[in-house]
Amino acid sequence: MPLRKQRDYRFLWAARTISITGSEVSKLAIPLTAVTLLAASPSQMGMLTAAASVPALVFGLQSGAIADRLTRHRPLMIACELVSCAAAATVPMAWLLGLLNVAWLITVALVIGTAGVLFRAANFPYVAAVTAPSQRTEAMAGLNASYSVASVSGPSLAGLLVQLFTAPLAVLAEALSFLTSALLLRAIRTPEKNEPATSRGMWNDVMEGLRTSVTHPVLRALLGAGATINFFAMAYTAIYMLYMVNTLDIPKPLIGALIALSGVGGILGAWVTARLSKRYGENRILLVSVLFFPIEILAVGLLTGPLWWKLSLLALTGTITGGIVVAFATCMGAITLRETSPELRGRVNATMTFAVQGVLALGGITGGILAEFIGLRPVILICAAGIALSTVWIWTSPLRPHRNRHPTHPAKPSSASSPPPSHAMNSLTALKRHTPR
Repeated sequence: MPLRKQRDYRFLWAARTISITGSEVSKLAIPLTAVTLLAASPSQMGMLTAAASVPALVFGLQSGAIADRLTRHRPLMIACELVSCAAAATVPMAWLLGLLNVAWLITVALVIGTAGVLFRAANFPYVAAVTAPSQRTEAMAGLNASYSVASVSGPSLAGLLVQLFTAPLAVLAEALSFLTSALLLRAIRTPEKNEPATSRGMWNDVMEGLRTSVTHPVLRALLGAGATINFFAMAYTAIYMLYMVNTLDIPKPLIGALIALSGVGGILGAWVTARLSKRYGENRILLVSVLFFPIEILAVGLLTGPLWWKLSLLALTGTITGGIVVAFATCMGAITLRETSPELRGRVNATMTFAVQGVLALGGITGGILAEFIGLRPVILICAAGIALSTVWIWTSPLRPHRNRHPTHPAKPSSASSPPPSHAMNSLTALKRHTPR
């Protein structure tokens, strides 16, 4: 049965889309609350911004070990959404009671961030329970499209809600989105048949996920490519707005429209990837998509000319890149599911998320500092060259067709009597910027 006709997958997709859209609303509403109503200082805004990513760094690896110990993942996912709902709902309540302050907002961000880390760790293996193996790439494409839908609709909805109800009350939309997501997840009927991994202690479980991710040749290539892309993409993002306004003279209202086009490209990319993967396979799509990653940044770095030409090229490359990002993330997720044994999926996914998220802050700092010394345009060209290095990870891995000749098995957990999964080095079994909650 096609995925679009499968009731439980529709519920899962709708739950993610609604939840992520609510989170996009809060990305505008919460900072606006801090700035306009609480007169937050720059240091407080920095702490508020960092609070959203701290849980991923502190609990990211452990969350994968927790997910792998579960017989059923859906109850944890529902609980995470309900906790996030309760935390978000305290913002408008505290404001109405005159109790709201920056520390309150930081605490809410930490609670929602921690719940999001646990949710993502459980959601990744749960996709395998809801969909058949032959439909997982299409399922991943649909879920990645959720982020594109949210990136297009979320900011517009946030602006409207802030205008109508003020920023703190707009956060209530995020609480309602989490509640709706929990109810949709609760309505899913597909039974889970997950066999929990045998635990040897939290530290050993975490190290097992790390060891598998760096010794399995395909997983190592995906990890290296993802970290490389995110590092240079964040360095580019750190100076993107300055470059657009000060160097290219792009009108500020049009910058938002250009960003929205990337979301539109993501929706198209999800639709195309779901169909091309059936004909060409995830490996080939990944090999081709990684080649196109530097195109937009390179075009931006070299761009000159009249405004109409700049806008036309930026719109075209932005839309294409939005599709490429979703295609890469979709195939990356599907290949990770395919290459990892069920008892390790939570930990491997958590390891990749931890590494890919961890380089974001480092990339942003590097891009900003480097631009101070050599200028904006040279940094953008360096970022384009750096992202191109991700092709080395993918094209020198067993994902290349000529290396895919001998059957292998997914990465399996190591034990005292068996070696780590480095045996997969000789064979192969036949993820915006989308790390958002």
